[in-house]
Amino acid sequence: MTPELVTLHVWRIPRTAVPRALARMAIHPARLRRMPGVRFAKLLGTGTGTGFGPGDTDLTRWAALVVWDSPAAAAGFDASPVGRSWARLARAGVRVELRPLTSRGEWSGRRPFGEPTGGRVTGPVLALTRARLRARRAVTFWRAIPPVAAALRDAPGLLARFGVGEAPLGWQGTVSVWRDPADLVAFAYRHPEHRAAITRTPTEGWYAEELFARFAVGDVVGDRTVLGWAAPAGDPETARGNA
Repeated sequence: MTPELVTLHVWRIPRTAVPRALARMAIHPARLRRMPGVRFAKLLGTGTGTGFGPGDTDLTRWAALVVWDSPAAAAGFDASPVGRSWARLARAGVRVELRPLTSRGEWSGRRPFGEPTGGRVTGPVLALTRARLRARRAVTFWRAIPPVAAALRDAPGLLARFGVGEAPLGWQGTVSVWRDPADLVAFAYRHPEHRAAITRTPTEGWYAEELFARFAVGDVVGDRTVLGWAAPAGDPETARGNA
């Protein structure tokens, strides 16, 4: 079944709070999964989005991706022990509400976003990629990524991007937010560097498990700069949310 709502929570913390964040990453995954209404959940480290490799880690930004049974269940996150704990630690945070449009592949042996059937979208979209690398192919993958990362940085319509992962090595993912679906499609299927990486994927055998999902972006509540959101000139609301 396709979930009604997926939320992405991202926190920016002081560097002095990194040890406490690491402790939360050890304790909170199980607590988050046990929350009422949670269908699937992952606590994630992040990267800067400039290289998507092992040297890209950003220890001052952390994230949670949660799949909910209902919007009512999702509304309880901020008041939950996990939500309150990260809010106390963070100097800034943002919540992005997402509606699944397409999803293929698996994450930890599951299809967390069901089998969404798409639908017409005229506003921003978020793309999520996630892969578990085969250890013997990881170096080849990391060598192939820099041209794609460089092309992504300058892609028309890109609003935000960063890396995500469940572990420092071998559990790679990306989050990118686009002005509209056409901009995402143009990069994913027409940009030469990205097309070359797609073509190499089956022959290189980089991934033991992979997932690609696309979402319509709903409410964005909080400080969008935590996402690295790029603000168009003269539009301060695009750079900062309404919280």
